[in-house]
Amino acid sequence: MTVDSPRCSVVSGALEEPLAATAPLARAWLVLEQPGPWGPKALLASRLPAGLGPLLAEASADTGTTVVLARRPGRHADDHGEMRAPRRFWVAHTAPGQVSLRSGTLEDPRTLADWDLAALAAGDLPPVGVPDLRPVLFVCTNGRRDLCCALAGRDLVDDLADDPALRDRVWEVSHLGGHRFAPTVLLLPTGAVYGRLDPESARDVLARADEGVLARTGYRGRTALPRPAQAAEIAVRDVAGVAGLDDLVTRPAPEGPGAPDGEQRHLVEHRDGRAWEVRVAAGELDPPRPESCGKPPVTQQAWRAVSVRPLA
Repeated sequence: MTVDSPRCSVVSGALEEPLAATAPLARAWLVLEQPGPWGPKALLASRLPAGLGPLLAEASADTGTTVVLARRPGRHADDHGEMRAPRRFWVAHTAPGQVSLRSGTLEDPRTLADWDLAALAAGDLPPVGVPDLRPVLFVCTNGRRDLCCALAGRDLVDDLADDPALRDRVWEVSHLGGHRFAPTVLLLPTGAVYGRLDPESARDVLARADEGVLARTGYRGRTALPRPAQAAEIAVRDVAGVAGLDDLVTRPAPEGPGAPDGEQRHLVEHRDGRAWEVRVAAGELDPPRPESCGKPPVTQQAWRAVSVRPLA
């Protein structure tokens, strides 16, 4: 099948590319409010205090912590100056079974230069702000990075912003990964990521999260898990009907009979004591498709469960 379109999300949707096990990887997220324009790499091209963006980009590299910028829905004029008002922040540790989040305001964002971003990924959150487990949605709208996020993400966030009940619970964000699944959405504090949401399904994600339930429509996986483990977790949810937002912990299976070439074995455990062994494998998707608008098509992989075996 071929699709003649310059937009990556149109191609991906027309090819019915699977969403499962495509979430970006991060054990912790640091989200900082920063209004105004963002460049393709927002930390390096925004109105952050001079030097702070490059410092955060370098400090977070290879730590397991992803740093992104957020802003309220709406128009964002370039005032060619730094934002001096206190700004919101969220810092979340998203490992299954160990979820935590702190939020608050910073008088001076340059204090972030003193944070240990590797410690965030290990679950050691700084004693700033307050503990906060109320679910929040972050929708990628960075049109300087990808056209689909500008169009699909903007349409979604504008619709949600019209609901007064969602003020402070829906924010624009600078980059999540997976442009071809736009609109892409991050749910904190659990680190659940979604794609191809519409206003109805996005509201459902928040409403169910308030009840401790994981909405399945558009679910791509949890960012704290490698993609093979994301596939294992999703398979158990499908087979066993697990609905709890943070009920499952997934890790590589202990040593035992080897899996066939190309397969991986994972152990998925429920907080109620149930467990499953899941074998997953990756397959190439045909035809190739662009990862982002304007990029040439490339071959993508999709992880899927081969078997799900309940354990005694």
